[in-house]
Amino acid sequence: MVQILDYQAVEPLSTFNPANAFPIPQAPFRVLLASIQINIPGTASRNNRVELLTSVGVAGVIDISQIVFRVFRNGKEIFNTQDGVESTGSEQNYVFTFQAIDSNLTAGANFYQVFAENITPNTQANVVGPVSFSGLAIKS
Repeated sequence: MVQILDYQAVEPLSTFNPANAFPIPQAPFRVLLASIQINIPGTASRNNRVELLTSVGVAGVIDISQIVFRVFRNGKEIFNTQDGVESTGSEQNYVFTFQAIDSNLTAGANFYQVFAENITPNTQANVVGPVSFSGLAIKS
């Protein structure tokens, strides 16, 4: 039997909209895309997990960018993934969706953030939406 402990979701950008695009900075700089707080009750500090789900709409602007998405819990990186973004003359618009699972959290508040950074010099990719970030805490 699984017990739901907490659920949080945000959608900072609900639609694809190039008019409101913003660039993904070159590493080592990054942009905060979304954040949530998940609370683990004191009675559930064992055998729990938080399932995090993120979707980010990205458009290629200049050449082929490699975008790294990073998820942090309480300031510590717990997950990352990398995706390529092509630009003019090829595919330009993408929605990247990824899941991270964080296990055996201690009781209390846990602050999750998802960031993006471009690790390819002399390229550009923009966040164009949508952006969503959710977390489901469960105890098994």
